[in-house]
Amino acid sequence: MNKLKTRKDLTDIRAQAQKRIADIGCRILICAGTGCLAGGSQKIYEKMCELCGKSPGAEIVFSPEAAHDTHTTDVQKSGCHGFCEMGPLVRIEPYNYLYIKVKPEDCEEIYNTTVIGGKPVERLLYSIDGVKYPAQEDIPFYAGQMRLVLKNCGRIGAEHIEEALAFDGYKALEKALFTMTPEEVVNVIYDSGLRGRGGGGFQTGYKWKQVARQPEKIRYVVCNGDEGDPGAFMDRSVMEGDPHKMLEGMIIAGYAVGASEGYIYVRAEYPLAVSRLKTAISQAMDAGLLGDDILGTGFSFRIHINKGAGAFVCGEGSALTASIEGERGMPRTKPPRTVEQGLFGKPTVLNNVETYANVPMIIQNGSDWFHSIGTEKSPGTKAFAVTGSINNTGLIEVPMGTTLREIIYDIGGGIKGGKKFKAVQIGGPSGGCLISTDLDDPLDFDSLSRKGAMIGSGGLVVMDEDTCMVEVARFFMNFTQNESCGKCVPCREGTMRMLEILEDIVHGRGTEDQLALLEELGNAIKDTALCGLGKSASLPVLSTLKVFRDEYLEHVRDKKCRTGTCKALSSYVISPSLCRGCSKCARNCPVGAITGELRSPYTIDQSKCIKCGACAGNCAFGAISLA
Repeated sequence: MNKLKTRKDLTDIRAQAQKRIADIGCRILICAGTGCLAGGSQKIYEKMCELCGKSPGAEIVFSPEAAHDTHTTDVQKSGCHGFCEMGPLVRIEPYNYLYIKVKPEDCEEIYNTTVIGGKPVERLLYSIDGVKYPAQEDIPFYAGQMRLVLKNCGRIGAEHIEEALAFDGYKALEKALFTMTPEEVVNVIYDSGLRGRGGGGFQTGYKWKQVARQPEKIRYVVCNGDEGDPGAFMDRSVMEGDPHKMLEGMIIAGYAVGASEGYIYVRAEYPLAVSRLKTAISQAMDAGLLGDDILGTGFSFRIHINKGAGAFVCGEGSALTASIEGERGMPRTKPPRTVEQGLFGKPTVLNNVETYANVPMIIQNGSDWFHSIGTEKSPGTKAFAVTGSINNTGLIEVPMGTTLREIIYDIGGGIKGGKKFKAVQIGGPSGGCLISTDLDDPLDFDSLSRKGAMIGSGGLVVMDEDTCMVEVARFFMNFTQNESCGKCVPCREGTMRMLEILEDIVHGRGTEDQLALLEELGNAIKDTALCGLGKSASLPVLSTLKVFRDEYLEHVRDKKCRTGTCKALSSYVISPSLCRGCSKCARNCPVGAITGELRSPYTIDQSKCIKCGACAGNCAFGAISLA
């Protein structure tokens, strides 16, 4: 693509990109997000390219000769479609067919039946309760969503700027640069009520106003792509599937606050996201949408990528900027805050990926449009990564205020195996537990805050009746303790003491007095830790203590784990009525804890048993179980 020097250049190339899409007879969009690539979608892409006579990874060329040729077929690697449980996924336009669990050997049938014949491959369609859903938008998983940030993920080629332009990419930047002053841009974001999608939900526009009014004229725009919560992959999917939307939001932020440089801090564990961001930045530079004198307006802006080493604490603002500067990623005391002295000691706008991806839509459609979605104090949508004991795991986007019941049962398809819902851990290690009584309450920043939880970056880990909540608390405390930077005593020492108590409890050494100490420590850390991550470190423990105290008491009083998860509190027993005396359990016991005579019931010596479960796994008669 030639460098775009004027507004007309941009509108012309956008029109050409849209015409190219309109002229294509059939578009094959193969999910090439991290999940589907792990499932083999690269081979599917290569096979479809071979069948369609395309060269994998070829540049997009605007060819007048191809105009109105309805036999033209386009094969693109898209980002994550969201329906991860059913991947690898392939979408076929203009029919909007979505094929699930596709294998390379399915490609020829897809080509002959759909690309050539225009009919669906019935066996590859999603079906439930005897109903097949050819169109992606009709599938219950998608029908219950409002995909705005994720709109283009799975709908455009993720590696070509022309694809983004065809779907109104950089249109909001055009509007901002040519029809709005920087102050007007800031005011629109402020009036929209957009709150940060990466943590506590701070007002985005207020941050921008604070940076814009600083006397220091060197300012920075920073994007937090350090998504560290277990089970969270919202930001990764945007960076992989629609990177130009995020870049556009950052450029608009730079224009609004008078910054000429931006930095993206992204986890090194996200190699695909890093690769696609580098490609997108290079393409935007070549097109003149980044760099000097953008579209002839005199505004210049450049974006750099910094890879983090995976430290969870670097999701905190001051630790993140310190890491970019080459220092050890550790939080500092505040004030001064990032908006006053952030990156390199200069005023800094710091938002996460999803927040920046909202900016172009707000600039294009206005603050009133944004306020029409979600709740009064939490407008817009929120992307959630839904994992755990749920039928439809994946990435979703719903209006703020959507209930947990709608997410789990309407979109998520209910609990796996028909089991009972027990709880959901929301917000990762910094969040808290919601239970069955919370199913019909709205999910928004303020409602969750009142419950002692938080949206965080948007991870939702669903748990069923067989989940031990004490072990869940121990798992998250172990994660937080390992990730503590160690700078402040409350987090460094307090989380270690809390973890030691939880280890005692799950190993049968816990006492009732320790529960009071656990609560005291949790509240002390929450009140005195240096940074936001430290202050929220104890939330999973405090919330489970509050709503599942009976399970804690069972562990310390009765030395019992009702789910059998905590092996030290459980015993394998052999039912005499079911045991056939085959000796298979004894022959497979690694410590010789099982004795008996052939054709008579065997017994387990509990003093020797290491609770490995080998006996139960080898019993063909179901005679061995946890008690």
